[in-house]
Amino acid sequence: MSEQDSPASWEADGPSVDAEVEALQAEVRALKEQVLRYAADAENTKRRAEREMNDARAYAIQKFGRDLLGAADNLDRAMMAAPADNGDPAVKNYVIGVEMTAKELLGAFEKNGLKKVEPAKGEKFDPHKHQAVMEQPGTDVEPGGVIQVLQAGYELLGRLLRPAMVVVAAKVAGASPANPYGGGTGGETPDGEGGAVDTRA
Repeated sequence: MSEQDSPASWEADGPSVDAEVEALQAEVRALKEQVLRYAADAENTKRRAEREMNDARAYAIQKFGRDLLGAADNLDRAMMAAPADNGDPAVKNYVIGVEMTAKELLGAFEKNGLKKVEPAKGEKFDPHKHQAVMEQPGTDVEPGGVIQVLQAGYELLGRLLRPAMVVVAAKVAGASPANPYGGGTGGETPDGEGGAVDTRA
């Protein structure tokens, strides 16, 4: 047996081998952490690209959708003005055609994420989606509730494109801070001025 292969030389080499193993293990851990960071960065980049793509898509149809809102409004007005009972077949067919066109347009809107904002009667006024154009005493609607929709609003992929124009039940005179709308049907605030609905979005 040579002097290099003796047990004494193995014991002498032991600490250096252990140090080398620890150094390699530390390097492996560092590389694993680096790989995980790169994977996380790649995932974040992918999500950011998807979000930017969705935003770009939404912005691309936003102007186009807004330009079509006038056509949708005119179709709604035409249906509201259409005679309920008319014996003339030509008028009936015309009304059916207007209704089908309005339905088709609304379906195209919804397919592209453009949804109608049309609160039901009595629904609470939401300044983020509604615009109050006037207040009226409401006999069958709670103060602060929607009495009538004058023009439907629209939102695009959760982003408000146009608020719904509504008539709101007026606040009541003598209302307490805990109940600002009170319980009656008056249209004045405690200081005697007309109650105004906050229309800020």
